Amino acid sequence: MSTAADQLVAPAALTNGQQSVVVATSNGQKEPKEPQQQIENIKSTSPKPGAMPSLKLNKMPSASSKEKRVYKIVLTGGPCGGKTTGQSRLCTFFENLGWKVFRVPETATVLLSGGVKFSDLTEKEAYKFQENLIRTMVQIENTYFELGNSSTRNCLIICDRGVMDASAYISKDKWEKMMAGNKWNSVEMRDNRYNQILHLVSAANGAEEFYSTEDHACRSEGVDLARELDYKSAAAWVGHPYFDVIDNSTNFETKMNRMIESVCQKLGIDIGDRLQATSRKLKYLIAVLPPDSAFPPFQDFDVVHHYLQSAGPKVQARLRKRGQKNHWSYIHTQRRPNVHGQARIEVKTQLTHRDYMNLLAQRDDAHFTIYKKRRCFLINNQYFQLDIYKEPGHPRCKGLVLLETYSSLTGDALKNCMPKFLNIVKEVTGDPDYSMFNLSLKEDWSTTKKFCRTATHVTGATNGVSSTPLVCPWPNCP
Repeated sequence: MSTAADQLVAPAALTNGQQSVVVATSNGQKEPKEPQQQIENIKSTSPKPGAMPSLKLNKMPSASSKEKRVYKIVLTGGPCGGKTTGQSRLCTFFENLGWKVFRVPETATVLLSGGVKFSDLTEKEAYKFQENLIRTMVQIENTYFELGNSSTRNCLIICDRGVMDASAYISKDKWEKMMAGNKWNSVEMRDNRYNQILHLVSAANGAEEFYSTEDHACRSEGVDLARELDYKSAAAWVGHPYFDVIDNSTNFETKMNRMIESVCQKLGIDIGDRLQATSRKLKYLIAVLPPDSAFPPFQDFDVVHHYLQSAGPKVQARLRKRGQKNHWSYIHTQRRPNVHGQARIEVKTQLTHRDYMNLLAQRDDAHFTIYKKRRCFLINNQYFQLDIYKEPGHPRCKGLVLLETYSSLTGDALKNCMPKFLNIVKEVTGDPDYSMFNLSLKEDWSTTKKFCRTATHVTGATNGVSSTPLVCPWPNCP
């Protein structure tokens, strides 16, 4: 097995065949009016509080090169979901890998343990308390984020809830008023501030016999209220690009392993057989987009993908721009070939707008730019993303609608959790005809040498849900 350090080589891409861009993990920021134009003139700037290091230019790294990572996650969920135990397990696991781990305390617990009772507050006091809670949370988190940035080791920062959790305890109108009054926006607070969100479903939802309030001084919710709060806390994070729901479909020990596995997958860490692989990405073709009224509460995003010239024939690199109301987050994704039995290793890095603009100079002219509307929603504790392809693009993408989710479920259990209001034509997991890499190719599939082919045909049943995903052995397939 390779070590974690061996897997954590930063993404690299060629610049005119000479220089390479080595991307250090970076927090997205608002777009500057005049982004720097020349790649070779990029200089490192001092990050704002809570921001992560900016993009740096170095020579092409060797296989043994190492880039420090700062990875910020939020553990959220309803009461009695396993957040406290999850923090401890993640801390032990990553410290054993040689990482520095910081655990950000839950701000609400800190403040409420000082004698604050919501039932004693007036409406105005409660509103101001929530507003000050968020400000306090941001400052506490920024303190740990700065420590992570200055650390010489890879650093995992675990936040016990995040800023969006506050919206679960306030009406939508008051939340929007608070956001506007403080000039906050969801893209910055939800998408750019944290790398990954892990929702640990409350025991009140699926493991009722284990639900208890005895071991938590600030917890008094009954089962029904706990379920409601669990749903609200999940809904608060719908729209984050890396939102994982860890439900109670397994025993608690396996639930904790699934949580750790999810973080390792996103980081591209080879865990070998230390944790049983459970969750996999599934993709389905949708016949037609139903009206908005058929959906549960959802978040829509504009998404733009650019494929880049890669550093080698077995490496794929692309940029993603994702936003709402002209607020954007930027991601660099690099996919590497099979390593130690893992089907694919994917490293995702947040970028600033300036870094994104500079990397656009490396666009691969063999591919169209992909434009989508991405709709995110939650059903039955399962998180879904619906990609609605938009023009301009290749005619093969016209009217295309694809549903994606990650799940460890199989058979009827998987089928029962799928959205009933969507007309699923078939499962297309691993089908090269629905690979975004292939869909974006400018050349005709029958003549191009770039088409990513798979040796296995799709077995998904029409109008049904197949439980057997396919993994393309070719390195370029998404």
